[in-house]
Amino acid sequence: MTASTGDTSLPASDHERAGLARCGKVLRHVLLGAAVLLGTVPARADDWPMFGRDHTNRHYSPLTAIDRTNVARLRPAWIFQTGITGYFQAEPVVVDGVLYVSTTQNHVAALEAGTGRVLWTYTHKARTEKIFGPPSNRGVAVSGGKVFEATMDGRLIALDAGTGKVVWDHEAVRPEEGESETASDLAATLGAKGVQGSSRLGFKMPPLVAEGLVIVGVAGAGYGLHVESDKGGVGEGAVVGIEGGYGRRGWLAAYDAATGAERWRWYVTKADGWEGGFVDKTLDGLPLKRDLPAERAAALRYPDAWKVGGGSLWMTPAFDPGLGLVYVGTGNPAPQNFGISRPGDNLYSVSLVALDVRTGALRWYHQHVPHDEWGYDVASPPFLLDYPTPQGPVKAVAQASKTGWIYVNDRVSGALLGRSASLVEQKNLFAPPTEAGVVVSPGPLGAISWHPVAYDPAMGAAFAQVRQSATTYVVKTVPAAAGRPAIRYTETAEAPGEPAFSALTKVDLAAGGALAWSVKAKTRLSGGTLATAGGLVFSGEEDGHINAHDATTGAVLWRFQCGAGISGPPITFSLGATQYVAVAAGGASYTKGSGFGTGDALVVFALPD
Repeated sequence: MTASTGDTSLPASDHERAGLARCGKVLRHVLLGAAVLLGTVPARADDWPMFGRDHTNRHYSPLTAIDRTNVARLRPAWIFQTGITGYFQAEPVVVDGVLYVSTTQNHVAALEAGTGRVLWTYTHKARTEKIFGPPSNRGVAVSGGKVFEATMDGRLIALDAGTGKVVWDHEAVRPEEGESETASDLAATLGAKGVQGSSRLGFKMPPLVAEGLVIVGVAGAGYGLHVESDKGGVGEGAVVGIEGGYGRRGWLAAYDAATGAERWRWYVTKADGWEGGFVDKTLDGLPLKRDLPAERAAALRYPDAWKVGGGSLWMTPAFDPGLGLVYVGTGNPAPQNFGISRPGDNLYSVSLVALDVRTGALRWYHQHVPHDEWGYDVASPPFLLDYPTPQGPVKAVAQASKTGWIYVNDRVSGALLGRSASLVEQKNLFAPPTEAGVVVSPGPLGAISWHPVAYDPAMGAAFAQVRQSATTYVVKTVPAAAGRPAIRYTETAEAPGEPAFSALTKVDLAAGGALAWSVKAKTRLSGGTLATAGGLVFSGEEDGHINAHDATTGAVLWRFQCGAGISGPPITFSLGATQYVAVAAGGASYTKGSGFGTGDALVVFALPD
């Protein structure tokens, strides 16, 4: 890991002053951490102390030094190069002048936020190379003088925030245990294309710290295998969902922040009655086009499908300390895109759920897509808002979906309060995969995938990176051979001839979810959005550009080429009178597939003096 730095030697008196300053920072750091541990929301405007900035997950900052009038003058202040190229999806955290960032290989660096000077680094040594999918990490949590990271090899680690030394290291899951579906098993069977991925468990999300607990969920439970595209990446999904008992059981768990001991665990797949009511419509009234008689008959043959039922957790929950509730989205059931061997609604996959922060008990759920066969994970992090109703504002939680809407639920009861206008054009929505192939829009990358949606409470508006695309779902069969039965699976590929583009879209949730504006991007948008009180929305593209839009009109006011695809959410913070914007530029598999390079840079911007 490297950064642009100057001479760090100091005269003795300056060393003493620097030591006193560090002592003051440590004290403030611990006090802030205590507030987080007690479940309160930090109020300091200049920091970015956790994922989403605070427990509301709004990705919104009240800073105004950078605004519509001067953003065009924004320039790089410093650049930190991690030395680990690609999949740099982390959202940095800034606490009292120190910036903390993780890399795709779960290394962590603490940097002086104003200069990029390295304070310490932690080099992660994975216990296994068997992880699911491409390696990535989406950020750390900082609280109580510790830095918490959840790793791809199934560990939760606490580091000393001042030194980077390991305080505790808890192995939460071994990724290879119980693995049932591997690339090597099926590569020869499925033809000449390379196959990657497996049903293994690991962590991607930045942890949530609340009530003395570090809360994190596993990904990879319903991941499935991916056929490599001709362009070198995984294309528009290319998911292989194999019939039968393939998958793992997803879960969210809470660990003691002081010791790492597990305090509770909530499983996504419901052990008793995961088939649900075999509903024929979504909660917002959309027909599901299911063959319910066939599913009911199959339920007798697959009574234990919930044991390998999937339900990954991709992104950090939101938290309401007053209600003591954690809100998190759950992933697709397993086998991915192949529902015959998992009949029923597959509770509680593809849902927004509310859990008791102290016990993990389920309080309510809103299942977006019962019996999902399209990869419609509820992946984007939910955010909290006060939602206007005829009876007055209601404490609500909003959730962006892959299907093309933003849903708003009552935080206490889970009642559906509203749904935005459609963010994309849907085609054959919920049409089941067929042997002839069916084109469905959106596909498994969404409308809105894991990328965070920013919410400006003053405007009552959400800003989302929206993907318009379509996918062909084809059911295929490999004939039986000596010693093995026939294998059925669903394969997906980008549908030719269908519209495919990204747009930054403003959704006016204060006006019933109407679309205020939508600006088509030159390349695929990625990483998520940041809104500020300066009237700006920051958004990254896969070709390496980070853009600043006017929040009122959508006009692009500033662009900068970072050298590699923007793959992490941008943040902003301030030191004294100087406001900064930081973003990770590392690219991802889809940026390789599109012909754009990967990189390893955290780029930090500020206005020139």
